[in-house]
Amino acid sequence: MKGNYVIGVDGGNSKTDYFLFHLDGTFVDHIRSGTCSHEQFKDSYAEAYRVMNEQITLLLSRNGLSMEDVATGAFGLAGADIPVQKRNLNEVVERIGFTSYALDNDSFLGIKVGSEKGYGICSINGSGVCTGGISPTGQRLQVGGVGSELSGDEGGGFYLTRRVIRAIYDSFYRLAPETSMTEPAMKLIGASGKENFMDHALEQLVTRKLPFTDLVTLLFESAENGDPVASVIVEHSARQLAYSTVGCISHLDFDEQPVDIVMAGSVWVKAASPIMRDRYKQFVLELTERACHFILLQEPPAAGAVIWALELAHGGGPLSAELRKKIIDALQ
Repeated sequence: MKGNYVIGVDGGNSKTDYFLFHLDGTFVDHIRSGTCSHEQFKDSYAEAYRVMNEQITLLLSRNGLSMEDVATGAFGLAGADIPVQKRNLNEVVERIGFTSYALDNDSFLGIKVGSEKGYGICSINGSGVCTGGISPTGQRLQVGGVGSELSGDEGGGFYLTRRVIRAIYDSFYRLAPETSMTEPAMKLIGASGKENFMDHALEQLVTRKLPFTDLVTLLFESAENGDPVASVIVEHSARQLAYSTVGCISHLDFDEQPVDIVMAGSVWVKAASPIMRDRYKQFVLELTERACHFILLQEPPAAGAVIWALELAHGGGPLSAELRKKIIDALQ
């Protein structure tokens, strides 16, 4: 091990957190920037390299350090879903200068920070969705994360917003039932009538100006107030995310102890309404028929990257409770 510092990176589809810590768990520095996901760039992995290298170089240089001072790194990255993506991202990380590191989908970070055991399931429900699991023996499995059509990723702000738009459009032109979401949604996107509703929605979707958070909030409030169309959407998504969670549990070698299920991402954590969370938990318990411990992740997921990097630097085993607390407290 060549240095006294570690770097933890949490790279999502909209933002990236880069953290620099000392081996003793002392916080040194932090940079937050835009996405580093190759899936968001025209130049794919080349641009991902440029962005990550630029930010990591800045993080180190402004503290008088270089890659020679870095012992290990850990990267939880959106878009690290299949082997070819992980191979290409490994090449990016190694080109930056890391020789000892861990890299995987960002869903695994929630487990590292949310579960004191260091293993369990993480259900991410943010802009998109993904499920990751780590078993007591260290086996890892990702379920989903590659699209609603292919792997049942039927949740997250992007998906739920499209379902709201679709439900309203269907009520206008496709013989579907009316919904109380129509008028508030039209106001949110600035549509004056059904004739220009989809025009406004598509334009804002393409330009990324669609009010995703407000439309998801409207969906949950409408479901709570008994709107049948909204209730069907919420029920469907909660069930789909539960299928991914229980499928992940059943394919890993968990023991008989209660399984920690960490719920992370803006839709799980920041939604004022508990309606989708409650339905998800109910479905999970019905499907798995075993004890589960649900943890709504309040700590920054990026803490999981720092914990993972320090685990590598300290030999690969779980960190002490004191060291975990030191890291989490520093990032709160």
